[in-house]
Amino acid sequence: MSRTSRWLILRVAASLLFVVAFLNLGQSAGPQGILAPAPGPAAALAASGCSLGNGIQHVIYIQFDNLHLSRDNPNVPSDLEQMPHLLNYIEGNGVMINHEHTPLIAHTANDIITSLTGLYPDEQGLAVANSFRYYNPDGSTRSNSAFVYWTDRLNGTADQSYVLLGHDGKNAPAPWVPYTRAGCNVGAAGMADMELENTGTDITTVFGSGSPEATEAHNNGALAAADFEGLAVHCAQDSTVCSSGNGGVSDVLPDESGGYNGYMALFGNKFVQPQISPGGPVTDLFGNVITNAGSGTAGYPGFDPTAAQSLAYVAAMQEHGVPVTYAYIADAHDANPGGGAYGPGEAGYEQQLKSYDDAFGAFFQRLANDGITTNNTLFVVTADENDHFVGGPPSPANCDGVTVPCTYSQIGEIDTNLPGLLSSEQGITTPFTVHEDSAPPVYITGRPAATDPTTRDFERATGQLTATDPYTGQPEQLTDFMADPAELSVLHMVTGDPNRTPSFVLFGNPNNFFCMGESWCSPSSPYTTLDDGAAWNHGDVSPDINTTWLGMAGPGVRRIGLDSSTWASETDTRPTMMALLGLHDDYTHEGRVLLEDLNNGALPSTLSAHRETLLRLAQVYEQINSPVGQLGLATLSASTQGLESNNTDDATYTQTESWLQGIASQRNSLAATIGGMLEDAEFNGQALNEQAAKQAIAQAQALLAQADAGAQ
Repeated sequence: MSRTSRWLILRVAASLLFVVAFLNLGQSAGPQGILAPAPGPAAALAASGCSLGNGIQHVIYIQFDNLHLSRDNPNVPSDLEQMPHLLNYIEGNGVMINHEHTPLIAHTANDIITSLTGLYPDEQGLAVANSFRYYNPDGSTRSNSAFVYWTDRLNGTADQSYVLLGHDGKNAPAPWVPYTRAGCNVGAAGMADMELENTGTDITTVFGSGSPEATEAHNNGALAAADFEGLAVHCAQDSTVCSSGNGGVSDVLPDESGGYNGYMALFGNKFVQPQISPGGPVTDLFGNVITNAGSGTAGYPGFDPTAAQSLAYVAAMQEHGVPVTYAYIADAHDANPGGGAYGPGEAGYEQQLKSYDDAFGAFFQRLANDGITTNNTLFVVTADENDHFVGGPPSPANCDGVTVPCTYSQIGEIDTNLPGLLSSEQGITTPFTVHEDSAPPVYITGRPAATDPTTRDFERATGQLTATDPYTGQPEQLTDFMADPAELSVLHMVTGDPNRTPSFVLFGNPNNFFCMGESWCSPSSPYTTLDDGAAWNHGDVSPDINTTWLGMAGPGVRRIGLDSSTWASETDTRPTMMALLGLHDDYTHEGRVLLEDLNNGALPSTLSAHRETLLRLAQVYEQINSPVGQLGLATLSASTQGLESNNTDDATYTQTESWLQGIASQRNSLAATIGGMLEDAEFNGQALNEQAAKQAIAQAQALLAQADAGAQ
């Protein structure tokens, strides 16, 4: 579901020969005969001081919101199957990993920032959702969006800690720093938290409360959104692109390891557009001026950008001295902009996928005209998570969407009034709040302890909730899993700010969206209703949600097409990119380099030595560390049993909590050891100690066996 859907507001294949052919053309016709826009000056394609490894001169990172490689309906080609310009480009020139895994909760902000940094959401201060609640000193709660600029702070709290907060109490490390230190300008278009996300605290954080930008935001918020949101360029120290004469401001990162002084940045269309499109407003790939949905003026369109818009920003930046670009593209299964949901194979869905495919055709042609190809460019393309479709069967039953459109008589998530059901079914009237979601974090008012009878009664009642499924007419269990702070720690969901930790998290049936009984959300019996404006859920623990994909192409990437064997985590994207680019972060990643998909010659020699043992170590590391790896899923099952247990003396619960705390302690210690071994081999030039690695592998396997036994 797109970033501006309800819960974010508070934010067959074409011929490969054709792709290869057009990459060798000069100025040739794009989709529907439209010429790709002329490239910018060749001399401006790369910043003169940008120094990257493996002969890479450009980095293009494209982040989709819920675009699927797998099919949601076996008869209907998947999203990527209907975008052959992209799918063939990646599979023909690199690798498409179809088993990349999300953190928990699987949500846009969590997932994108995990991919950007190689750290799980607990190290970003997020962990629970795109918006999160936190406890005030009196035990009540407030809400804060996770979509803010990188250095923004919590709103309305006395401590004013960073939204993106590490366990060390400092601002989480920013993803553009290694690039700018290497002399590369970094552009962002709609990429979570790399640019301004609002016209409130983001404006004052970057420009100051008394600035002209803040005055504009106060007087005309719609114009300020067009002028300042959604676009940014973070510049290298020697770059003139971000000079103060161009509207540049200091790129302030006070907690960055090693310091970060003397760097400048541009924010928003008002200042970025003159640098990347000096002839006038930025146009999309088909020549249409990009206008803001709120103001109607030229500027960033809002956070449901189409492929033609986001890719146009990428091309324009690459053509004008910004060789590293990150861009976000909205999902295709919602009616963007404006909302509403399509089912697989519906005509509107198909049209959006066709427009996305056309955009990638024009994009790759334009890049080829610029000399930007997989010979000199690292392409990374991925999706944050997979949405779970909630709807009835299509009509006709054999529709494929491509030749026979699908229609649906019933479509929409099941909105579930959580307070109403708890009261009517279980007699629970304890006041609480949630972040409304299909996997809602629950904050019990007053913040009773985990062992308090109020908390335990609430958890047991939640585990027993049922409701009639309007699609089947049958009663359905609403709670799949539950986790309180002991298990949340195992799942990397307890941040450095204890005030953000919920009483527990309910991972629900993925057909359901849990809310607090507002007028739109089943305010009275039977406490459930269909919402045809939203039909794609995520957040829960479910294979179709937690398994997504990662595509890579360029120097150092093996040309193996579809990779169905590698088990990857979103934490792996960052270290894999850094290893290929010859860069390093000033922290230890919680993922690993995806050796299976990279050429040995593109990596340090320490990754060739003891390669087989290194791979085994990396693979078992995923299973003990990923929230949806073997250990995470086993402990979550045990946690659910403990929280639902109904012993008079709570013996099962107490025993389970103690066991989970022991598992967390063992895992954290072992993960730190293995992560250090991997980091040393990947980035610090130290060959793997074979004996120590094999001991760590054996310890990890024993820990996994222990977790599996506890889940029985």
